[in-house]
Amino acid sequence: MKKMRILVPVDGSESSLAAVRFVIAKLAPADAALDLHLLTVQPPLPFAASTFIDAGVVRGYHKEEGEKDLAAARKLLDEAGVAYSSHTAVGDPADTIATYADQNTCDSIVMGTRGLGRVSGLLLGSVATKVLHLTKVPVTLAK
Repeated sequence: MKKMRILVPVDGSESSLAAVRFVIAKLAPADAALDLHLLTVQPPLPFAASTFIDAGVVRGYHKEEGEKDLAAARKLLDEAGVAYSSHTAVGDPADTIATYADQNTCDSIVMGTRGLGRVSGLLLGSVATKVLHLTKVPVTLAK
C-alpha cells in the first residue's frame, strides 16, 4: 500500500494548528499509511543584513525560528501518536510550499486559511491563495 504523502505548512499561527488538528482528526485515523511532512518557511533576511552577518549565524537564526514555529504542531502530533517529519526552509512561503510539494511528490497539502502574515482581515490569506494557484496537488484549507 502506497503511503499518502501530505504536506502541512505551519507558522505557529492558530490557523496552521487548525490544519494539524484536521489531519489528526480526519486523516490520521483513516490512513495508517500516512507520510506526514510539516514544513515551516522562514523569510530570508534582507540582502543588506545578510552581507554583514556570517552565513552560519543566519542558518542558526532560521533554524531557531523554525523550531519555534514547529513546536506547537509537533506537540499536537506527538500527543496524538501521529508520525511525521519536520522541515525548515527559507524563501517566499507560497513558492517554497509549492516547490516542496512538487519535489517531494506530495499527494496533497493541508493548510490554514490565514497565517501570521502582515496583511490581516482578508477572507483567505495571501499565502494560501498563492499556493492554490502554484501547486498541482489538491489543497485542503482548514479554519
